[in-house]
Amino acid sequence: MEAPVYLSGQLLLALPGMGDPRFNHAVIAMCAHDEQGALGIGIGKLMPRFTFHGLLGQLEIDPGQAPDVPIHIGGPVEPQRGFVLHGLDWGGQDSLQVGDRWALTSTLDVLRAIAEGRGPTRWLVALGYAGWGAGQLDEEMTGNAWFATPGNDSLLFETPVEQRWSAGFATAGVDARLLTPEIGHA
Repeated sequence: MEAPVYLSGQLLLALPGMGDPRFNHAVIAMCAHDEQGALGIGIGKLMPRFTFHGLLGQLEIDPGQAPDVPIHIGGPVEPQRGFVLHGLDWGGQDSLQVGDRWALTSTLDVLRAIAEGRGPTRWLVALGYAGWGAGQLDEEMTGNAWFATPGNDSLLFETPVEQRWSAGFATAGVDARLLTPEIGHA
């Protein structure tokens, strides 16, 4: 049996024809991946009609200096749970460092810090996450469901959401327009 590849700090891009419509053109920032399973945050789709100020209002946090930005659909698992994927210039007690690239925080302290202007300089908010059990993602990777590419701050924080999927492939030298849902066998 082949040893698993650990993908924390990379981006997963859904390949055409993966079979699950929830992940059509999905872009997932991988935050944890080991022999126990994997967790990633979707960064390729936005929640309709729900913004950061709306979220802060529901949590009774004054938005203060925070911009009213869109919220990402983080994944199908626990869509009521919030996550902030951010740069390493801020860390809370419960922040998870994602490789040497980002941090992931799911506690209210990061939201308060952003609202008060003392939070991370680069960040995005998502509701829900994508999760895989032990060995599940590894199996999906060998089944041509996902393409892994190194994550970078530009794709995460600067590239418009609707361009992240094709831009992710482009960073690996792949023209996404040439991808097909058909799987070939030699």
